[in-house]
Amino acid sequence: MIERLPRLAVIAGAILSLPLLAYMAYSRSVYLTSPTFLGAFVVLELLLAAVCVYRRYFLGIVLFAFLAAGSNMPFGGGMWTAARWAFLAVGAMVGFFIILKERGCQFRAFHAFAIFALLAAIASSAASRYPGFALLKAASLVLLFLYAGSGGRLAAFTRENRFLSGLLISAEVYVVWVTGSHLIGIEVMGNPNSLGAAMGVFASPVLLWGTMVASVSTVRLRRLLLYVAAMYLVFHSQSRAGILAAFLSSSILCLGLRKYKLFAQGVLVLVICAAAAAVWNPEAFSARISSLTSSVVYKDKDPELGLFASRQTPWQTAMDSIHKHFWFGSGFGTTDNGLDASSHLSKFSTTEGVSSENGSSYLAVFTWVGMLGILPFALLLFSLLGKVLRTFLWMLQTSNPFHPAIPLAMVVFAGFVNASFEDWLFAPGYYLCVFFWAMAFILVDVSPWAPMPSFTHSWRPFLMSPPARGMAPSR
Repeated sequence: MIERLPRLAVIAGAILSLPLLAYMAYSRSVYLTSPTFLGAFVVLELLLAAVCVYRRYFLGIVLFAFLAAGSNMPFGGGMWTAARWAFLAVGAMVGFFIILKERGCQFRAFHAFAIFALLAAIASSAASRYPGFALLKAASLVLLFLYAGSGGRLAAFTRENRFLSGLLISAEVYVVWVTGSHLIGIEVMGNPNSLGAAMGVFASPVLLWGTMVASVSTVRLRRLLLYVAAMYLVFHSQSRAGILAAFLSSSILCLGLRKYKLFAQGVLVLVICAAAAAVWNPEAFSARISSLTSSVVYKDKDPELGLFASRQTPWQTAMDSIHKHFWFGSGFGTTDNGLDASSHLSKFSTTEGVSSENGSSYLAVFTWVGMLGILPFALLLFSLLGKVLRTFLWMLQTSNPFHPAIPLAMVVFAGFVNASFEDWLFAPGYYLCVFFWAMAFILVDVSPWAPMPSFTHSWRPFLMSPPARGMAPSR
């Protein structure tokens, strides 16, 4: 296995490659002055280094590659737009061979539903107006599910403690980076919906859970402040889907773990801040509330049209497409708009405006695969929702925040809520889609089988070693 190669073999390979590089520098010097060639060479080096530390770091590197391709980072875009697919393909291939060799990860009904969903996505490309592009979209979903079902699972397999620690550190660094960029006037996430989705689905539930499991007061305070910063960014984005996802996931986490005091304190702080602002400057407060109501609740639409006036157009477009292609769909990842695909679709990147076409991930997938293909996707989502519900019941029964399934279940739940109003859940080119499905496949492995009356305050690996006392083995 690649990740277990002796260090001496790696060093020997590096030394033996030096004469080849010297020959290329002498006979093909033009390559070494080409930014494209140098960029590809750097990506190849990163791939080789990442494979050598596959279990510990490859998932983070894949997520970084997709984030760099879809954000406004100074070093983002460019080569990352195409390189992300190379990372995903290599990760899927290596992870698949490791899974086959070790045979440690179990195959469940969820994985069978995922396979049938992939077959439905591939079959839908035959009925698409753009069969080539639809097939590429389906192939990208195959790569994503193959990696999430192999390499993504290996990132946490028998090492849940380290994985969750890395997840918490990543959330902290991410919020600090986005907050710092926001303070100096740089919107690194590209658009408000992406900012709200990332903070509402990823940062908020993970950091709030991190405050509950922190054993050191300084660590707890740091994570709490970063959680407040993440919530501020969610509200700053004015993304209703992100705000709803962050609020519901935080509420479910507090109520499920019976942290009623923490939940009441959070609500009380919001009320006190609002009351203080109203007393300090009533006119400004009234104007601010009116502005927020118009921009956030009604999205600058006529209030008489209702809360979802801004969604009526994409929802109606999706319903028209469903009526037009009811049985077989319009093709996975495509919309029949009467245009030539080559005139407005990129070769490596997804269609811009991830959430602008259908207004809902569930309407989107129904539009793409039709009535005959929606069943495996529905079974896949309901199976995953069952894992979330089972984890929530375990939380209610035990009030134990130390189970590794809890933060993953909250991320998945927040993703379900956000995807109801944003079209990204089955858009493999979007970084949040890659993150969501990686966490979903891990959740299937570590979710508790049933609520148990007793609990322990220590994390234990649930897959390879015997279960902790009072906990049922994962299934």
